Amino acid sequence: MKKVSFIGCYDKIDLILYIAKILVAMDKKVIVVDSTINQKAKYIVPVIKPTKAYVTEFEGIDVAVGFKNFNEIKEFLNLPLHAELPYDMALLDIDNYESILEFNINNEEKNYFVTGFDLYSLKKGLEILSGITEVLNLTKVFFSKTASKEDDDYLNYLSLGYKITWNEEIVYFPFEVGDQSVIAENQRVAKIKFKKLSDQYKEALIYIAEQILEQDEYPKMKKIFKQLERGI
Repeated sequence: MKKVSFIGCYDKIDLILYIAKILVAMDKKVIVVDSTINQKAKYIVPVIKPTKAYVTEFEGIDVAVGFKNFNEIKEFLNLPLHAELPYDMALLDIDNYESILEFNINNEEKNYFVTGFDLYSLKKGLEILSGITEVLNLTKVFFSKTASKEDDDYLNYLSLGYKITWNEEIVYFPFEVGDQSVIAENQRVAKIKFKKLSDQYKEALIYIAEQILEQDEYPKMKKIFKQLERGI
């Protein structure tokens, strides 16, 4: 099972679910693990009988809420601890140092640092990483209307002294009011829909999904994404 972490204090569960939906359409079995303090997935992913910790299915994605590590998920699924979880990929939403430790986040898998450029997102997001003892490679994911080199330089400045290596590529998501409105509308109807999102937002989703797959499947993914847009 491939493990992909999305680290930071920026609100990112919708981003993760939309990426997971693309991966499911690419015939991958995916679990999204919300290990954040506020557990937003509990409020936007429909579930019939929520408990303190549970796994529920949403749009072909399994969503796990309230678990401290993978062993707890195995116990919930009645699997022996030595067994592999029955997924191709696990996408983790992380906003605390304890989850980095418990889910064993390291450089063997893909790791993203998701942030806006408000000081809370930047400084609190980096605070999560302050306790790591081994260098962690991270890809930046920026949510900003007008991200600039100065913004990136400022993050690099703030992260001096941290055990972080930034990958060269940066993924930009436009902070568009229209995109936020579409996502809020989708939450209300409990659906993952792509059609009304901006082209920039959709291209960034596809880019991350392709990175996670680590295969040159862009033409196939674009074709499947067109089907997702049409609701097929």
